[in-house]
Amino acid sequence: MEVNPHREMAVAGTGAIAIGLAALASAGSDRVWLLARSDESAERAATELNRACPRVDGGDAGRTAITTEVADLAGASLAVEAIIEDPDVKVALLSRLADAAPGADLATTTSSLSVSGLAAACGQPGRLFGLHVFNPVPVMRLVELCLPEALDPAVGDRASAWCRSAGKTPVTVPDISGFVVNRLLFPYLFDAVRLQERTGMPSEDVDTCMSLGLAHPMGPLALLDLVGLDVAVAISEALYAESGNPDHKAPESVRTRVAAGELGQKSGRGFHDYG
Repeated sequence: MEVNPHREMAVAGTGAIAIGLAALASAGSDRVWLLARSDESAERAATELNRACPRVDGGDAGRTAITTEVADLAGASLAVEAIIEDPDVKVALLSRLADAAPGADLATTTSSLSVSGLAAACGQPGRLFGLHVFNPVPVMRLVELCLPEALDPAVGDRASAWCRSAGKTPVTVPDISGFVVNRLLFPYLFDAVRLQERTGMPSEDVDTCMSLGLAHPMGPLALLDLVGLDVAVAISEALYAESGNPDHKAPESVRTRVAAGELGQKSGRGFHDYG
Protein backbone atom coordinates (compact mmCIF):
# COMPACT_ATOMS: atom_id res chain seq x y z
CA MET A 1 0.00 0.00 0.00
CA GLU A 2 1.22 3.50 -0.85
CA VAL A 3 2.64 5.77 1.87
CA ASN A 4 0.18 8.33 3.22
CA PRO A 5 1.41 11.83 2.24
CA HIS A 6 -0.99 13.49 4.71
CA ARG A 7 -0.21 12.44 8.26
CA GLU A 8 -2.19 15.35 9.71
CA MET A 9 -5.63 15.86 8.19
CA ALA A 10 -8.67 18.04 8.85
CA VAL A 11 -12.27 17.35 7.89
CA ALA A 12 -14.84 20.15 8.08
CA GLY A 13 -18.35 18.87 8.67
CA THR A 14 -20.20 16.43 10.91
CA GLY A 15 -22.49 14.56 8.52
CA ALA A 16 -22.15 10.94 7.44
CA ILE A 17 -19.48 11.67 4.80
CA ALA A 18 -17.39 13.80 7.18
CA ILE A 19 -17.59 11.22 9.98
CA GLY A 20 -16.72 8.43 7.55
CA LEU A 21 -13.72 10.35 6.21
CA ALA A 22 -12.44 11.14 9.69
CA ALA A 23 -12.80 7.51 10.78
CA LEU A 24 -11.02 6.33 7.63
CA ALA A 25 -8.21 8.85 8.08
CA SER A 26 -7.75 7.86 11.73
CA ALA A 27 -6.27 4.54 10.57
CA GLY A 28 -3.39 6.09 8.66
CA SER A 29 -2.80 9.52 10.18
CA ASP A 30 -1.03 10.80 13.25
CA ARG A 31 -3.79 13.34 13.92
CA VAL A 32 -7.23 14.03 12.43
CA TRP A 33 -9.22 17.16 13.27
CA LEU A 34 -12.98 17.30 12.76
CA LEU A 35 -14.44 20.82 12.54
CA ALA A 36 -18.00 21.19 13.87
CA ARG A 37 -20.28 24.21 13.61
CA SER A 38 -21.39 24.19 17.26
CA ASP A 39 -20.86 22.49 20.59
CA GLU A 40 -24.06 20.53 20.01
CA SER A 41 -22.94 19.20 16.63
CA ALA A 42 -19.50 18.46 18.11
CA GLU A 43 -21.11 16.34 20.82
CA ARG A 44 -23.14 14.38 18.27
CA ALA A 45 -20.07 13.95 16.09
CA ALA A 46 -18.05 12.55 18.98
CA THR A 47 -20.67 9.87 19.54
CA GLU A 48 -20.76 8.96 15.85
CA LEU A 49 -16.99 8.98 15.53
CA ASN A 50 -16.58 6.66 18.51
CA ARG A 51 -18.95 4.26 16.75
CA ALA A 52 -17.32 4.61 13.33
CA CYS A 53 -13.60 4.30 14.12
CA PRO A 54 -13.75 0.71 15.46
CA ARG A 55 -15.39 -0.34 12.17
CA VAL A 56 -12.28 0.77 10.24
CA ASP A 57 -9.30 -1.57 10.18
CA GLY A 58 -6.73 0.28 12.28
CA GLY A 59 -9.14 3.10 13.07
CA ASP A 60 -8.51 4.89 16.35
CA ALA A 61 -10.76 7.59 17.79
CA GLY A 62 -7.84 8.53 20.04
CA ARG A 63 -6.11 10.05 17.02
CA THR A 64 -9.06 12.37 16.35
CA ALA A 65 -9.87 15.74 17.85
CA ILE A 66 -13.18 17.54 17.45
CA THR A 67 -13.15 21.32 17.51
CA THR A 68 -15.37 24.28 16.73
CA GLU A 69 -12.39 26.59 16.17
CA VAL A 70 -11.06 26.69 12.60
CA ALA A 71 -7.73 28.02 13.89
CA ASP A 72 -7.09 24.60 15.47
CA LEU A 73 -6.62 23.15 11.96
CA ALA A 74 -3.43 25.12 11.28
CA GLY A 75 -1.20 22.04 11.31
CA ALA A 76 -3.18 20.05 8.75
CA SER A 77 -1.52 19.17 5.45
CA LEU A 78 -4.90 18.26 3.91
CA ALA A 79 -8.17 20.04 4.76
CA VAL A 80 -11.37 18.55 3.35
CA GLU A 81 -14.70 20.37 3.20
CA ALA A 82 -17.59 17.91 3.61
CA ILE A 83 -20.81 19.89 4.02
CA ILE A 84 -24.07 20.53 2.14
CA GLU A 85 -24.24 21.05 -1.62
CA ASP A 86 -24.63 24.82 -1.39
CA PRO A 87 -21.95 26.68 -3.38
CA ASP A 88 -22.03 29.86 -1.28
CA VAL A 89 -21.71 27.93 1.99
CA LYS A 90 -18.94 25.76 0.58
CA VAL A 91 -16.96 28.74 -0.72
CA ALA A 92 -17.22 30.53 2.63
CA LEU A 93 -15.96 27.46 4.50
CA LEU A 94 -13.19 26.72 1.98
CA SER A 95 -11.97 30.30 2.30
CA ARG A 96 -11.80 29.90 6.08
CA LEU A 97 -9.93 26.60 5.75
CA ALA A 98 -7.45 28.13 3.29
CA ASP A 99 -6.66 30.96 5.69
CA ALA A 100 -6.49 28.77 8.80
CA ALA A 101 -4.20 26.14 7.24
CA PRO A 102 -2.10 28.05 4.69
CA GLY A 103 0.18 25.08 3.99
CA ALA A 104 -2.61 22.56 3.42
CA ASP A 105 -3.92 21.04 0.23
CA LEU A 106 -7.67 21.69 -0.01
CA ALA A 107 -10.42 19.30 -1.07
CA THR A 108 -14.16 19.43 -1.52
CA THR A 109 -16.44 16.39 -1.37
CA THR A 110 -18.94 17.99 -3.74
CA SER A 111 -20.86 15.50 -5.84
CA SER A 112 -22.44 17.95 -8.27
CA LEU A 113 -20.76 21.37 -8.30
CA SER A 114 -17.92 22.65 -10.48
CA VAL A 115 -14.64 22.19 -8.62
CA SER A 116 -12.86 24.81 -10.72
CA GLY A 117 -15.76 27.18 -10.02
CA LEU A 118 -15.46 26.63 -6.27
CA ALA A 119 -11.68 27.03 -6.49
CA ALA A 120 -11.95 30.33 -8.35
CA ALA A 121 -14.62 31.64 -5.99
CA CYS A 122 -12.53 30.96 -2.88
CA GLY A 123 -9.33 32.18 -4.54
CA GLN A 124 -7.48 28.85 -4.38
CA PRO A 125 -7.26 27.46 -7.95
CA GLY A 126 -3.85 25.90 -7.33
CA ARG A 127 -4.81 24.14 -4.09
CA LEU A 128 -8.39 22.85 -4.40
CA PHE A 129 -9.39 19.49 -5.87
CA GLY A 130 -12.51 17.35 -5.83
CA LEU A 131 -12.51 14.31 -3.53
CA HIS A 132 -15.88 12.66 -4.13
CA VAL A 133 -16.16 9.69 -1.77
CA PHE A 134 -19.17 7.44 -1.43
CA ASN A 135 -21.29 6.48 1.56
CA PRO A 136 -20.44 4.50 3.64
CA VAL A 137 -16.93 5.90 3.23
CA PRO A 138 -14.98 3.11 4.96
CA VAL A 139 -16.63 0.47 2.74
CA MET A 140 -16.95 2.03 -0.72
CA ARG A 141 -13.68 1.74 -2.63
CA LEU A 142 -14.18 4.30 -5.40
CA VAL A 143 -13.04 7.91 -5.11
CA GLU A 144 -13.82 10.27 -7.98
CA LEU A 145 -10.86 12.65 -8.13
CA CYS A 146 -11.46 15.91 -9.94
CA LEU A 147 -8.18 17.69 -10.68
CA PRO A 148 -8.89 21.02 -12.45
CA GLU A 149 -6.42 22.42 -14.97
CA ALA A 150 -5.22 25.18 -12.64
CA LEU A 151 -4.40 22.74 -9.83
CA ASP A 152 -0.74 22.35 -8.84
CA PRO A 153 0.22 18.91 -10.21
CA ALA A 154 1.92 18.04 -6.92
CA VAL A 155 -1.41 18.47 -5.13
CA GLY A 156 -3.02 16.01 -7.51
CA ASP A 157 -0.19 13.52 -7.01
CA ARG A 158 -0.63 13.71 -3.24
CA ALA A 159 -4.39 13.30 -3.60
CA SER A 160 -3.99 10.09 -5.60
CA ALA A 161 -1.39 8.79 -3.15
CA TRP A 162 -3.66 9.52 -0.17
CA CYS A 163 -6.53 7.60 -1.77
CA ARG A 164 -4.37 4.57 -2.44
CA SER A 165 -2.85 4.71 1.05
CA ALA A 166 -6.41 4.52 2.43
CA GLY A 167 -7.17 1.45 0.33
CA LYS A 168 -9.31 3.35 -2.19
CA THR A 169 -9.32 3.28 -5.98
CA PRO A 170 -9.04 6.83 -7.34
CA VAL A 171 -10.38 7.56 -10.82
CA THR A 172 -9.72 10.97 -12.35
CA VAL A 173 -12.98 12.42 -13.67
CA PRO A 174 -13.85 15.51 -15.73
CA ASP A 175 -15.00 18.68 -14.01
CA ILE A 176 -18.62 18.35 -15.11
CA SER A 177 -21.67 18.42 -12.89
CA GLY A 178 -22.17 15.03 -11.24
CA PHE A 179 -18.79 13.76 -12.47
CA VAL A 180 -19.39 10.20 -13.75
CA VAL A 181 -21.34 8.26 -11.12
CA ASN A 182 -24.07 10.77 -10.28
CA ARG A 183 -24.41 11.95 -13.88
CA LEU A 184 -25.26 8.39 -14.93
CA LEU A 185 -26.97 7.27 -11.73
CA PHE A 186 -29.62 9.92 -11.13
CA PRO A 187 -31.60 9.42 -14.35
CA TYR A 188 -31.99 5.78 -13.26
CA LEU A 189 -33.01 6.70 -9.70
CA PHE A 190 -35.49 9.33 -10.85
CA ASP A 191 -36.96 7.02 -13.50
CA ALA A 192 -37.73 4.54 -10.71
CA VAL A 193 -39.62 7.33 -8.94
CA ARG A 194 -41.52 8.21 -12.12
CA LEU A 195 -42.43 4.53 -12.59
CA GLN A 196 -43.85 4.49 -9.08
CA GLU A 197 -45.76 7.73 -9.73
CA ARG A 198 -47.32 6.24 -12.87
CA THR A 199 -48.10 2.78 -11.49
CA GLY A 200 -48.56 3.19 -7.75
CA MET A 201 -46.22 0.26 -7.07
CA PRO A 202 -45.09 0.00 -3.44
CA SER A 203 -41.52 1.11 -2.81
CA GLU A 204 -40.63 -2.36 -1.52
CA ASP A 205 -41.70 -3.96 -4.80
CA VAL A 206 -39.81 -1.51 -7.01
CA ASP A 207 -36.67 -2.06 -4.97
CA THR A 208 -37.06 -5.83 -4.87
CA CYS A 209 -37.32 -5.98 -8.66
CA MET A 210 -34.10 -4.06 -9.13
CA SER A 211 -32.08 -5.57 -6.29
CA LEU A 212 -32.96 -9.17 -7.17
CA GLY A 213 -33.27 -8.70 -10.92
CA LEU A 214 -29.91 -6.95 -11.32
CA ALA A 215 -28.10 -8.19 -8.19
CA HIS A 216 -27.83 -4.60 -6.90
CA PRO A 217 -27.11 -4.28 -3.16
CA MET A 218 -30.20 -2.10 -2.78
CA GLY A 219 -33.03 -0.80 -4.94
CA PRO A 220 -33.21 2.73 -6.36
CA LEU A 221 -35.73 4.12 -3.88
CA ALA A 222 -33.79 2.78 -0.91
CA LEU A 223 -30.64 4.30 -2.41
CA LEU A 224 -32.34 7.69 -2.69
CA ASP A 225 -33.28 7.37 0.98
CA LEU A 226 -29.65 6.60 1.83
CA VAL A 227 -28.36 9.59 -0.17
CA GLY A 228 -31.00 11.86 1.39
CA LEU A 229 -33.89 13.22 -0.65
CA ASP A 230 -32.88 16.81 0.06
CA VAL A 231 -29.37 16.03 -1.18
CA ALA A 232 -30.87 14.35 -4.25
CA VAL A 233 -32.84 17.51 -5.06
CA ALA A 234 -29.72 19.67 -4.69
CA ILE A 235 -27.77 17.33 -6.97
CA SER A 236 -30.60 17.30 -9.50
CA GLU A 237 -30.68 21.09 -9.68
CA ALA A 238 -26.94 21.28 -10.35
CA LEU A 239 -27.11 18.50 -12.93
CA TYR A 240 -30.06 20.01 -14.78
CA ALA A 241 -28.59 23.52 -14.73
CA GLU A 242 -25.57 22.27 -16.64
CA SER A 243 -26.99 19.49 -18.82
CA GLY A 244 -30.53 20.67 -19.58
CA ASN A 245 -31.42 16.98 -19.56
CA PRO A 246 -34.97 16.53 -18.18
CA ASP A 247 -33.94 13.12 -16.84
CA HIS A 248 -31.80 15.03 -14.33
CA LYS A 249 -34.81 16.86 -12.81
CA ALA A 250 -36.11 15.53 -9.50
CA PRO A 251 -39.67 14.17 -9.83
CA GLU A 252 -42.46 15.92 -7.98
CA SER A 253 -42.94 13.17 -5.41
CA VAL A 254 -39.31 13.60 -4.31
CA ARG A 255 -39.81 17.32 -3.82
CA THR A 256 -43.10 16.73 -1.99
CA ARG A 257 -41.41 14.41 0.48
CA VAL A 258 -38.61 16.92 1.08
CA ALA A 259 -41.16 19.66 1.76
CA ALA A 260 -42.80 17.36 4.30
CA GLY A 261 -39.48 16.70 6.04
CA GLU A 262 -39.30 13.11 4.77
CA LEU A 263 -35.64 13.08 3.81
CA GLY A 264 -34.90 9.35 3.91
CA GLN A 265 -32.91 7.40 6.46
CA LYS A 266 -31.63 10.44 8.34
CA SER A 267 -35.17 11.65 9.12
CA GLY A 268 -36.63 8.18 9.68
CA ARG A 269 -38.92 8.28 6.67
CA GLY A 270 -38.63 8.67 2.90
CA PHE A 271 -39.72 6.15 0.31
CA HIS A 272 -39.41 3.64 3.17
CA ASP A 273 -39.99 3.91 6.92
CA TYR A 274 -36.98 3.63 9.24
CA GLY A 275 -38.70 3.98 12.60
